[in-house]
Formats: sequence, C-alpha cells, structure tokens
Amino acid sequence: MRIAKDAFRFLIPLALISLLTILSNFLWTGLFFVVLTIFVGCFFRDPDRKILTDEGLILAPADGKIVAVNENSDGTKKVSIFLSIFNVHINRSPIKGKIEEIIYHPGRFRMAFDNRASIENEQNSIVVKNDLFQVKCVQIAGAVARRIVCWKKIGDQVKIGERIGLIRFGSRVDLVLPVNVSLSVAKGDKVWAGLTPIGRLILEQE
Repeated sequence: MRIAKDAFRFLIPLALISLLTILSNFLWTGLFFVVLTIFVGCFFRDPDRKILTDEGLILAPADGKIVAVNENSDGTKKVSIFLSIFNVHINRSPIKGKIEEIIYHPGRFRMAFDNRASIENEQNSIVVKNDLFQVKCVQIAGAVARRIVCWKKIGDQVKIGERIGLIRFGSRVDLVLPVNVSLSVAKGDKVWAGLTPIGRLILEQE
C-alpha cells in the first residue's frame, strides 16, 4: 500500500520512539507507540485507483459519507462529504481542467459533520474549470484535523481523479456544483474519491 509522503514526518519519529522504548524495556509504552505508528501509516494510505473519465462526469473528491446535499440561493448545488479518521484522506480533483483559484481561509475547528463547519472552519477552496463548466472543491479542517495540505497551484492542469491534497486526521470536503448538474448521490451515501460519481453535467443535446 502506497503511503503519502506527508506521513514520514510523523512515522519516522514514532518509529524511533517505539524502538527506543522497547529497547529500554518499557514494553507497554513501546507497544502503544507501535500501534500509533501503524495507525498513522494507515491514515496516510494512498491507494491507486482506476479513475472514470466520462465527459461531464463529476467524481467524489474524497472518501467518506455524504452528510448534506443542499441548493444555494443562486441555484448551485453543494454536496458535503465527512471523512472519519478511518477513511483515506487523499483528496482528488472532481473534474479535469485548470486550477483557476485557490483561496485559504483561517477559521475555527468545529466537528466536521456540523454544517456550520462549511462556513466557520479553516478551509481551502480550489476552483477547477474546463471548457464545459467549473467546480469548487473546499477542503475543510475538522475538530481533530489541524492541517490542510494542497499540492497544486493556480494555473496547474489536473486530470479528473488526480491527487490534489489531503487533510490530516478527520475532516470534510464540500463540492459546489453548477445549476445544470444532475446529482447521483443523496445524504447518507458512502463515496470513494475518484471512483464514485457525484453527478453529471446536463449537456444541451440531452
């Protein structure tokens, strides 16, 4: 299983502490740090996936559970995904296109399944645009997650399902979709980044 490179700043110290405590005969303490090391390694797992590439398709940007599906006042749609500490936390681009905008907002650290988190929590908004439409993907920190990581910059071209970042230790990702998108998910559904269709653009010929 591939592990994201961001993990090693945590894994190396934890592995050293585990080894030193065991060699010092603090076996139970050492066992605790071994388990913690394994947990961190699992948290940062980064599986390869066979990405769908149909035109107009919007894929889930994160693994997790749909906790809200809403329509904004301007008619756009918002789909919110909650990531528990047991989900894969690699975020992927929901569509192919160009990174038009990246805006970071400092904020609070409410529980990620709380709808107020979409407005009040620390977050990073990424707008991806192509010839057909644009989608906003918002990485939102939760009560435990205190670090949002974005691997892309404005002007980058991304493929649908391409890795764009991660959020450490429990979080939320919101998708803001155009008016002319037909959703294929509902509240309570489980989704997987790069694999689960969130919706599809309604093309004129349809």
